[in-house]
Amino acid sequence: MEFKIVLVGYMGSGKTSVGKELAKISSVMFVDLDLEIEKSEKMTVTQIFHSKGAIYFRKKEKIVLEEMMNSKISMVLSLGGGTPCYFEIMDYLNNRNEVHTVYLDVSIPTLVKRLFPEKGHRPVLDTINSEQQLTEFIGKHLFERRPFYSKAKQILKVNDESAEQLAKKIASLLF
Repeated sequence: MEFKIVLVGYMGSGKTSVGKELAKISSVMFVDLDLEIEKSEKMTVTQIFHSKGAIYFRKKEKIVLEEMMNSKISMVLSLGGGTPCYFEIMDYLNNRNEVHTVYLDVSIPTLVKRLFPEKGHRPVLDTINSEQQLTEFIGKHLFERRPFYSKAKQILKVNDESAEQLAKKIASLLF
């Protein structure tokens, strides 16, 4: 029987790196929802936001997610940080028997430590100039998003474990 492990969490929480490791352990494919959207649109997420707007992106995101969920392929799927916050996505996922949602819950200081050095590669952080600003930005976002993330079937507190250690921990919880 097919299964889908869906990783949710804030940007920088490790969804992609943990997802790739978990897919290896589980012998299934790894899928990054944002990359699937980019393939479908032949544009980056940033380009889609700038040229077609956030509403268009969120609708496209929902369509591509539903395609993934309706496929008969087992996978580990990494969602974008905002994906769980729209269209009652978490309820949609949690109501599917083959889907296991996992929230990678990372502290704000850890997210700041991870994201500040790479803020040049994350367009949403373009205007952030200090770690203090980033701390406030993440804090505000998490205040809004945590209620959605927390609907996940499994909540995994993430500290300084490696992606491999976290993947093994998730696998032990689910299998």
